Amino acid sequence: MFIDFASNYEIKQLLAYSLNEDIRDGDHSSMSCIASEKIDTAMLLVKGDGIIAGIALVQTIIEMVDTNLRMETLMKDGDIVKRGDIVFHLKGRTHSILKSERLILNFMQRLSGIATITNTYVRAISDTGCKLLDTRKTTPGLRLLEKWAVFMGGGKNHRIGLYDMIMLKDNHIDAAGGIAKALSMANDYRKRVNPILKIEVETRTIDEVKQVLKEGIADRIMFDNFTPEKTREAVEIIANTMETEASGGITLANILDYAQTGVNYISVGALTHSVKALDLSLKIIK
Repeated sequence: MFIDFASNYEIKQLLAYSLNEDIRDGDHSSMSCIASEKIDTAMLLVKGDGIIAGIALVQTIIEMVDTNLRMETLMKDGDIVKRGDIVFHLKGRTHSILKSERLILNFMQRLSGIATITNTYVRAISDTGCKLLDTRKTTPGLRLLEKWAVFMGGGKNHRIGLYDMIMLKDNHIDAAGGIAKALSMANDYRKRVNPILKIEVETRTIDEVKQVLKEGIADRIMFDNFTPEKTREAVEIIANTMETEASGGITLANILDYAQTGVNYISVGALTHSVKALDLSLKIIK
């Protein structure tokens, strides 16, 4: 996933809101004890091991705060970092550096945390042909950034929202009156509205897998909360006639068991909804 942070309207609106949330009528802490003309250099210091993400976003943040701030990057997004590494230097008015500090850290710590855990999952299944996917279980307003961080960590992006794929989950199937009806209606809708929309169907049992296969409409089938053994059985039934995805209850402890079943994709909500931030610090160089 590529994002041009400097021209993306949604992200620039998010940053503007976030800066206003923090600054309002001024950074009274800095204004009370630091001369307005003072110039300093700060460094972004890594205090834990992981994958760094958010450097490109920082460039947009500092341009919004003060166009005279200058950043010297020593690393790039997606790089492996370790405790003690310096990611970039930031030089300019001390007031501007300190206005930017918390927003830079809040974003970079979370995005780097997502990239780090994603990379851990990716490495766990790297010897298989299976690909790791994210989900829509994201922080409201931060979805594009969080999915970008998954990509920086080596994962693949699932659908961005409700608008770019037809995904028939248990509630859709039950409300429509069953898998056959849901698929038939979804296919008719696709033909009328947008022929390039992909259809994915969530299944809860082997019998539902067989129903989806019989209809022959879906592009991808999801096995929801299947055991590795049931996933392998389902993959064998599908026999490469459509893409397959495992989801639900998958952790670092068991992801390799699922990946070795032959399933094409594994989606993990924890990549974005249960993340430990990577410890970073922005420090003025004395």
